[in-house]
Amino acid sequence: MITLYGWGPMFDCPSPSPFVMKADIQLQMLGVDFTRAIADLDAVPKHKAPYVIDDGQLIEDSNFIRIHFETKLGKGLYDGFSGKDIALSWALERMAEGQLAKIMAYERWMKDDNFNKGPAQFFIDVPAPARPVVLKEVREGVAASHMGEGTGRFTEAERMQLADWDIGAIALQLGEQDYLLGEAPTCADAAVAAVLIACATEFFDTPLSGLVHKHPNLVAYIDRMKARYFAHAAWPAWPAAMTEPA
Repeated sequence: MITLYGWGPMFDCPSPSPFVMKADIQLQMLGVDFTRAIADLDAVPKHKAPYVIDDGQLIEDSNFIRIHFETKLGKGLYDGFSGKDIALSWALERMAEGQLAKIMAYERWMKDDNFNKGPAQFFIDVPAPARPVVLKEVREGVAASHMGEGTGRFTEAERMQLADWDIGAIALQLGEQDYLLGEAPTCADAAVAAVLIACATEFFDTPLSGLVHKHPNLVAYIDRMKARYFAHAAWPAWPAAMTEPA
């Protein structure tokens, strides 16, 4: 039995995490028969999702989930690719995840209104008297992480310029194609589309949504990927605590 652990629809996205979306798509691309379950971050060493349990074996991180099943199945998402295609695919993934996803996360976690309507909901089960202290400590940790890797050192205008360049490059690569490398979806689409979906949601007050929506080909691409991979994705209901107002 194979189970993908993460989170289902939230923030008008198939998952609040682009990395959970990515893993979900890649498992589908590989033809893996799996179920979905709500993650328990305290139960796994890396304390993050997605993770998979495959007949008792724990695999953490979307990239290692993919390689686990490619090895197990004897087929890979790069099969049939040229060396240049592999390099382009990996570069697109790294651009989306290495910078754009971090800017998206900053918008959600570091802007008060966005945090209060979004990520704060992850802590609704913390007892009310302790919750302000917990939220303050968590946000301070996130802020320190952003400062450490550099995103937090830019002004908002600089972050949006960097995001605009990334999003514009993705739009140029996509062009009039249905998918990033042609007429069929590939592993690059799993990662890039997941990050674009997270950026494009209008649930949050962020310029990122407008930066995506100004490219009609990206809007159509997001709709195409969501229809193909998430129209029938079945996640368990969120715990009651997660659906109560803050």
